[in-house]
Amino acid sequence: MTKHSVVKRIVSIVMAMALVLSLGMPKLTARAAEPVKEKSIFDLPDDFSGKTVILHSNDIHGAVGRYAYIASVKQNLIGRGAEVILADAGDFSQGTAYVSTTKGLDAISAMNAAGYDVVTPGNHEFDYGVTQLKANLATAKFQTVCASVLDANGNSIFQPHTIITKGGVKIGFFGLETPETMTKANPVFVRPYTFLEKDALYKCAQTQVDELKAEGADIVVCIAHLGVDEESKGNACRSVDVFPKVKGIDFMLDGHSHTVMSASSNNLPIQSTGTKLQDIGVVVIDNATKKIEDNYLVSLEGLQKEVITDAVTTAIIKRVDKEYGQSFGKSEVELNGAKAPGNRTEETNLGDLITDALLWSVTQNKGNITVDNDHIVAITNGGGIRAALHTGSVTKKDINTVLPFGNTVAVVYVTGAELLEALEASTFNTPEAIGGYPQTAGIKFTIDTKKAFAKGANYPDSTYAKPSSINRVTIESINGQPFSKDDTYAVVTNNFCAEGGDTYYVFKNASAQFDTGIVMDEAVMDYVKTVLKGTIPASKYGQPRGDQTILK
Repeated sequence: MTKHSVVKRIVSIVMAMALVLSLGMPKLTARAAEPVKEKSIFDLPDDFSGKTVILHSNDIHGAVGRYAYIASVKQNLIGRGAEVILADAGDFSQGTAYVSTTKGLDAISAMNAAGYDVVTPGNHEFDYGVTQLKANLATAKFQTVCASVLDANGNSIFQPHTIITKGGVKIGFFGLETPETMTKANPVFVRPYTFLEKDALYKCAQTQVDELKAEGADIVVCIAHLGVDEESKGNACRSVDVFPKVKGIDFMLDGHSHTVMSASSNNLPIQSTGTKLQDIGVVVIDNATKKIEDNYLVSLEGLQKEVITDAVTTAIIKRVDKEYGQSFGKSEVELNGAKAPGNRTEETNLGDLITDALLWSVTQNKGNITVDNDHIVAITNGGGIRAALHTGSVTKKDINTVLPFGNTVAVVYVTGAELLEALEASTFNTPEAIGGYPQTAGIKFTIDTKKAFAKGANYPDSTYAKPSSINRVTIESINGQPFSKDDTYAVVTNNFCAEGGDTYYVFKNASAQFDTGIVMDEAVMDYVKTVLKGTIPASKYGQPRGDQTILK
């Protein structure tokens, strides 16, 4: 063994000892069908000489304090002799007050500190508009690639692909964005752009592969914000749909569905790390053969934080905590912030609290509403509820984490028939999870999941379908009064749904609508302080109030 190799080995061992041993036990995945190969840092070889490693993340959603872990693993593997590329598959700009208060800019600062090399945007990168996103990315020290979002002239609004050379290996990266962004970001911000889907998406991906190969790429990696969600199966634009349609992709780094997997359920080379850096993705390339030789996930358990990144993210956290950390009330009960079972599958006590607050924010000062109070209801999309409220003190940061998007309270006027359509469209795959699932106030209704959803044509600029008939939803009453398909109802909602977000296209075409300008999280805080006198009571919100019945 040469003196150089001895020194390198000593360095790698010392750096490894700075990381506490992880147990590497099997873990539950976001979807049981997807396999997971997970290792601890101590399961890895001491010597990565002659290897290039792609470390990757996805859907970090504002968990900025965890960037220091992936930076630590990057340093550790460099110390073991590896060439390292750090990549992310999107949704880093939204999810907690630590990134939403600066409209995603602090996420870029954290990623710069961690040493990211290449990313693709997720749907939530569009939450503040393309102008803001591009301004944020102008400060990035990494490259942004995405080929499937086009401007009015048919040109990609981002650099479609890039080649990064490490250890003599030319690795081509191109990005793909979910077409669900059309309805999973505020439609106002994305309406001027085309999000390629189905055959156009496959063709776009094939073009990127062919161009990268022509430019000399030895390996082609797709950074995809597509996911594998069952609710997205119908649009045929998931990573597991795209990969078989394209020749020449060696590996996909996936995001969007928050799935933990080291391969897809049908054993395609697609890897995803969950959300909020549950795990760190690893793809190992042998520089001599220029082939991918392994891929797996590394557990964060026991990892130490890299000090420079930790200093940057701690400063962000302290600043936001100082501004948003003051308590304004308390909760006597745990309020359900889960996806499933939770806000995307059924009525929840947190959904009840939020919709009560929305309803109150408008009816306390009725203003321009032209229908009687017994014809005013509230609906918000369950996918917009991003966290739980825990028993005990409640702060502005807590509410902002639950409702991080900065949406405002809007009012749309619809007929009873249109209200039925909105509920039918938004529960099309209940009891499976869907982001548009309606959390409501003032509406008593039943969803009969034993009946099939009558799928019509897709709504314009949407991956969701219009129901060709109302089969599953029955409205029993509105504010205790008989429901009429012919009556006009005022629906208090958020501006995302009012613009046709998620499954609410019918709201976009409402006969009339207006935006109150009241920010949703402020409406909830005002409701807690004013109506509930600072305490969210178990007597009122200990359980869902029972407005919704799901027949299975």
